[in-house]
Amino acid sequence: MGIHYDYKSTKSAKLMEKQAKREKKLAEKKAKRLAKEGPKKEKDKTSTLDASKPITLDFLTNPNKE
Repeated sequence: MGIHYDYKSTKSAKLMEKQAKREKKLAEKKAKRLAKEGPKKEKDKTSTLDASKPITLDFLTNPNKE
């Protein structure tokens, strides 16, 4: 009988410990992944096409475009 009484009285504490452990593990994984990737560079430059210029085949196929 003591086992059941102990289970019900400590159930919420065990669940909180389990959740804290899970969150800690996820935070460590995230930190490890970010360290592996390195600092993020914010040089994602999206260039838009100028509407006044016509699109030519040379423009589309040029490997040295700016």
